[in-house]
Amino acid sequence: MTLHPKTNLHKSFYYYFCPAENGNFKMKYILILLSLWFVKPELNPATFREKQLNYTRVREAYSSKEKMVVKSLKEHAISRDSLRLYMRAFKTEKKIELWGKNICDSTFTLIKEIPMCEISGEIGPKRRSCDLQVPEGFYHINELNPYSKYYLSMKINYPNTSDSIRGAKGHLGNLIYIHGGCESSGCISINDEKIKELFVYCIEAYNAGQQEIGITIYPAKLEDKTYNRLISGYSKNKDKVSLWTDLKKSYDLFNLKKVPPTVKYLPDGTHEVSNSPVTEVQSTGSIAPVAIQGPTIEH
Repeated sequence: MTLHPKTNLHKSFYYYFCPAENGNFKMKYILILLSLWFVKPELNPATFREKQLNYTRVREAYSSKEKMVVKSLKEHAISRDSLRLYMRAFKTEKKIELWGKNICDSTFTLIKEIPMCEISGEIGPKRRSCDLQVPEGFYHINELNPYSKYYLSMKINYPNTSDSIRGAKGHLGNLIYIHGGCESSGCISINDEKIKELFVYCIEAYNAGQQEIGITIYPAKLEDKTYNRLISGYSKNKDKVSLWTDLKKSYDLFNLKKVPPTVKYLPDGTHEVSNSPVTEVQSTGSIAPVAIQGPTIEH
């Protein structure tokens, strides 16, 4: 067998295995090349946004809210390609604050306040299933659900470490969401139009590489007067008082620094709250940081 002096890899492969005088070898080589072509790795994998747009309700949300979201980000000098989000929810005021920044920015800017349509329970943490309580504490979004009974929903990672320590063992409950509609049994509902908008914001942040979108849930806006009133009124409830003390520190630090504080869970279920921001782990934007739930009629 004679090797032809070709520098092209494919041609060298051909001349080595397929002498020109043998037509069968030519055909085998062509078939090999075709098979390699069709099984080659995808050079441009779908982005997080593109994957979500496979879902009908997400497409509807983008059709309705994308221009509004992009305009709002532009007004706050935030690029959709470097978006980072953080949320604060206040049960008494029935509002969610949506904060954003660019990756390179040192502080967050308030983008908007989203009114809650309905919220169940009373102030104080959730400590067991079926108590209708909306949790309080430090959480993040860990799932997007485009098949929700309430149009669209995003799951909060309740129970967190503190809840697991302080709640009813084996009866903590779960499935706590921010969702559309206007009813609540432990969730935060913000109606269909608002959940469309919030969904687009969150997908844009994940698409830009954010790994976790934090949300801190408070009993109320913990200004000094409100906080003192709560601590005085619930002085015998050590569980609430200790949680609200930690949340107060978080509330004040964020108001001062405009950066979510670092939170460490302690063995007794309390928190060590400090003003050292967590170093973010970057994502490519194509790897889903949250699970996409299949068809459901629950949340």
